[in-house]
Amino acid sequence: MPYINEENGLLNNFAREPKVYHSEARTVEQKRNLMFMSVGTSVLVGALIAIAYAVSSIG
Repeated sequence: MPYINEENGLLNNFAREPKVYHSEARTVEQKRNLMFMSVGTSVLVGALIAIAYAVSSIG
């Protein structure tokens, strides 16, 4: 871990910085997979909300 010595003798630690890179544009397949995951997640969350509402109104 990189560190520096300050004037009064204190050590100051710094985190290592990750390597920076440019991301590439998504492919058609990646976009399709992302769309399916988004739709599936929306359906799952909607179903959980519906179940919670149904269970809470039973009593």
